[in-house]
Amino acid sequence: MSWSTALRATARAGLTLDRSLSNPRRAVRGALGAALVIFPALAAGGPALATSAAMGAFTAGTATFQRSFRPRVSLAVAAGTGLGVSTFLGYLAVGVPGAFPVLLAVWAFAAGMAWAVGPSGGVVASTTVSVMLVVVQLPVSVPAALWHGLLCALGGAAQALVVTLWPIESWRAQRDALADTYASLADYARRLRQDPVALFDPDPFILARQAAALTPWQARHRPPELHGLRGIAERIRPTLAALADPGVGAPAEGPARDRAREVLAAAAESMDALARAVRTGEPLRSPRTTPTLTLAGSDPEGPRLTGAARRSARRLAALLRAAADTLDKHDQDTVSSPAIGTGLYRPSIFRLLPVALQAVRRQLQPHSAVFHHAVRLSGVVTFSYLAARLLGLEHGYWAPLTAAMVMRPDFAQTFSRGVARLAGTVAGVAVSTAVVQLLHPGPWLSAALAVAFMGGAYLTLRTGYAVMTACVSSYVVFLLGLQPGDPVHTALDRVALTLLGGLVALVAYALFPTWQTARLTERLAEWLAAAGRYSAAVLTVYGDPAQGGHRVRTTLLDYREARSELLLAMERADAEPVSPAARQPDLSRKQLDKAWAAVGLLGRSTLLMEAHLPGPDTGPVPGAAAFAEELRYATAVAAAALLVGDRVDFGGLRSAHERWDSRLAELPKEDRTEVARAGARLVMAAVTDLDRAVRTRRTVPSGA
Repeated sequence: MSWSTALRATARAGLTLDRSLSNPRRAVRGALGAALVIFPALAAGGPALATSAAMGAFTAGTATFQRSFRPRVSLAVAAGTGLGVSTFLGYLAVGVPGAFPVLLAVWAFAAGMAWAVGPSGGVVASTTVSVMLVVVQLPVSVPAALWHGLLCALGGAAQALVVTLWPIESWRAQRDALADTYASLADYARRLRQDPVALFDPDPFILARQAAALTPWQARHRPPELHGLRGIAERIRPTLAALADPGVGAPAEGPARDRAREVLAAAAESMDALARAVRTGEPLRSPRTTPTLTLAGSDPEGPRLTGAARRSARRLAALLRAAADTLDKHDQDTVSSPAIGTGLYRPSIFRLLPVALQAVRRQLQPHSAVFHHAVRLSGVVTFSYLAARLLGLEHGYWAPLTAAMVMRPDFAQTFSRGVARLAGTVAGVAVSTAVVQLLHPGPWLSAALAVAFMGGAYLTLRTGYAVMTACVSSYVVFLLGLQPGDPVHTALDRVALTLLGGLVALVAYALFPTWQTARLTERLAEWLAAAGRYSAAVLTVYGDPAQGGHRVRTTLLDYREARSELLLAMERADAEPVSPAARQPDLSRKQLDKAWAAVGLLGRSTLLMEAHLPGPDTGPVPGAAAFAEELRYATAVAAAALLVGDRVDFGGLRSAHERWDSRLAELPKEDRTEVARAGARLVMAAVTDLDRAVRTRRTVPSGA
């Protein structure tokens, strides 16, 4: 993609508006939380204290709108605490010559590294930089700095209070995540009717797992129907694939295939009903068109499923009945068995600090994209601040403020948000300045207008960054309008400085980019290694059923996470305006797509074997554990070869498979042996496809 095309695409994305709005009650609640601290602070301490309180309350309220499965109370408290600390340190440093730019650089770097924890942490941390830049412009004594910091923290406490007293959609995110999982399974079942080897998107399962991790408070107060259903969904997915696959399930043609399609259709209807019940909280209404005998695949008047396909159909019927019983009983004691699955443990937000620090420490490496973003953010924010000061601009903090809010770790978000920020700021400042000129509001009316535009910002969080930025710019204008000054001159300065800060941020990313395409081979290698570990773990259970499937679960999660990382990198790479050959000398995009399909086939083959994992009291499949170890080693070596640019060689794995397949052919035919043999053949087909995809690799010219 050329630079001109990329810039047009990102600009269009930044200015695209969505008609959807946030929940109006939540927007009103956020504005109310801000009003609870703004007006008392204005009455007791004047405009300066009211400004600090408003900044803390608004940012803490914004944190409660971030996509997170943590309690909104803890998000508000954490955001308010961070703002209080940043504000207090900023006030202390601004009075010491040369100290504030150093603090700003360090704090901006830390805010950039916060993206290692997750997008929500990165967004809130970036906001603390902008708040620090705003509030330190208000002249106060050092003792009063403590009050300003406490007021910022008090704003977070006020938001936590209104969230506690006025709960709105407390479990909506968890319900939607679990319902989306069953809806995706229903869609998968319907696609399997037409395409027995259809691909499945595991992203809803990743999101559902994140939603199932609970704090102790959440575990005590969650609706009982949210307990146990995710574990059932995890077992339904491989069962569907095993039933439909012609290699280990129903035959490709004939009456048995027709019966398998009936079972899949009935299962899809049942899972749609489950998804509706979970999403709405209403009682389960099972579809009348889903007879139990059809689900079991044993209608005496029609064709019967046999062998592994029949076993899959019976397992599917049992799982769907367990899910329906879980919803119907609404009794936490009846759904806590390990067979169904339990919730995960999520530590409190303060106990999470060591985990967050460990995540940040892992990203403190020169090749890390998060580290690059932190260095770039620190440099741009500090440069913008110093440039504005050297130029003697009265409201120079708007330039670094814009840079802090615009910059993101990837190209597409940075440039689309930059365009939206510029357009929204110009519109917001123009509107708010016109209001000031026409109404000449006093302190109380200015504070009321600021609260109103805060509510507008909360309401338009989903509408588009440009509209939300216009509301934010307006509320900041009204807050700072509490201070004396010429509003027209101030407005022009803010627009000019916003343009300057946004331009500096965009130029900095263009000069010092973090191209995702250059890391696609690395992401592919990580996914291949994870797929090899997952497949080896499943085959190991076939070789030693007594050890159980705990290791399978862990490797499956790693496999999903690596796949998600590669998908995200590919999506971001598609928007980057640089020649693919310049960014990724090892593999062409066509080769990468073929390799992607091959590793996906490897994962799917393993999924089919997982659907028929032998029980602990089942006899072992001879040679399965040895072949599993060979597969784990071969995929790990292949992943390393992809990273360093060496030739990928699966010769040893092919020889090991030939010996094992010959050994299995001599044994009596049993279901577990035949499933393992068919699955291993599919695994080797995937390995062959991968070998062909990466066989011819471009080389980097010397001196490049």
